[in-house]
Amino acid sequence: MTQGATPPKPSRDEKKQMRSAARLYAVQALFQMETTGQTIAAICREFEGHRFGATYEDMGEFIEGDSVHFRALVDHAVNHQALIDQMTDRALVAKWPIDRIDPVLRALFRAAGAELTQMPTPPKVAITEFVDVAKAFFPDGKESKFVNAVLDHMAREAKPSAF
Repeated sequence: MTQGATPPKPSRDEKKQMRSAARLYAVQALFQMETTGQTIAAICREFEGHRFGATYEDMGEFIEGDSVHFRALVDHAVNHQALIDQMTDRALVAKWPIDRIDPVLRALFRAAGAELTQMPTPPKVAITEFVDVAKAFFPDGKESKFVNAVLDHMAREAKPSAF
């Protein structure tokens, strides 16, 4: 590309992949924020500057994430965490409140809850996308079915008219 030329706009499929990557990165970022105490600004700088599109010797190249979608998910998950955690608790079995579940799943529910409650994404799209994120983190487990059930409950509460 020549200097000063604008990069080509991503295709519709590339945009979809970038939003999917943003969801995965948001879960990672929320997990990292919980375990390290980093701020939203610091975590967004780190992910956008070093993780999006990075190449790792043992894992290959990571896709570029949609930074606007990523920032919205992280911001909404943090700023609406009490609401999202309450919704998640209502969707979980009484003996398993959100503070007792795996921290990766907790981060996933917060990112998904942010999308379900604060963004115009159709619930079925958000559920499918975050079930895929669960499969990426837990490829051999039953977590994806658990995530699907919890997110379906949360979506019906957040956007009942969509069902």
